[in-house]
Amino acid sequence: MWQFLHKLASPKYFYDISGKLIPWLGGLCLISLLAGLYLGLVKAPPDYQQGESYRIMFVHVPAAWMSMFIYMLMAVWSAINLVWNIKLADVMASSSAAIGASFTFLALVTGSLWGKPMWGAWWVWDARLTSELILLFLYLGYIALVSAIEDRRTAARAGGVLILVGVVNIPIIHYSVEWWNTLHQGATVTKIGKPSIHLSMLIPLLIMAVSFKLYYLAVVLMRARIEVLDRERRGAWVREMFGESSGR
Repeated sequence: MWQFLHKLASPKYFYDISGKLIPWLGGLCLISLLAGLYLGLVKAPPDYQQGESYRIMFVHVPAAWMSMFIYMLMAVWSAINLVWNIKLADVMASSSAAIGASFTFLALVTGSLWGKPMWGAWWVWDARLTSELILLFLYLGYIALVSAIEDRRTAARAGGVLILVGVVNIPIIHYSVEWWNTLHQGATVTKIGKPSIHLSMLIPLLIMAVSFKLYYLAVVLMRARIEVLDRERRGAWVREMFGESSGR
C-alpha cells in the first residue's frame, strides 16, 4: 500500500496512470448521468407537496454535496503538502479549486431557482445559503491568493493555510439546519435510520451523486495532468515524451 502511494506521488507515474483512468471515468460518468437524469426527470413521480419543481434537487443536492466534498479533499491535500511537502498534493488541491467553486455556484443557483416557487424569493439570508455562499468565497479567495503569488511553494503554503482555516465552515453548512431556525429543508437522505425520501426519488438522487463524483475525478485528473506537465516541463521524462524542445 505504502509502495503504491509512493509511486503515485511520482509525477511521471501519476501522469501515466491518470491518462488510463480518465476515459473510464468519463464513460462511467456519462452512463450514470444519463441514467440519473432519466430516472429523476422522467420516471420519478411528482412530489405530493412540491409537484414537479422538486426535481431540481437531482442537480442541486449532489452539487451541494460535491461543494463540501471537494473542499474537504483540498484540505487533506493541503495538509499533506504542508507537512510532507509532496508537490503532487498541491497539484491536486489547486486543480480542484475551480471545480469546487463551480459546484458551489451551481448549488447556489439551483437553490435559488427552487427557492423562488417555494419561498417566494430568489434569495434569503438563510443559515444554509449564507454558509454555502461563504464557501464560494473561500474557493474564490484560494484561487485569487494562489494566482497572486509568483513563487509556487509560497503560494501552496498560503493557499493551504487558507483552506485549512476555512474547514470550520463545512460543519456549519452541514448542521446549520439543526443549529438555527432556518427555512432550508432538513436532512432527508443522511438521517439516522430510514431516510424520509421515497426509493423512487432516492435511487436517481444517489446515481446523480455518483455521476457528479465521477465527473469531478475525470476533470480533476485532466487538470492535474496539465499542471504536472507545466511544472515538470524541464524534467527528463517530459523532454523524452515530447522532444527536447519542450524543456526550452
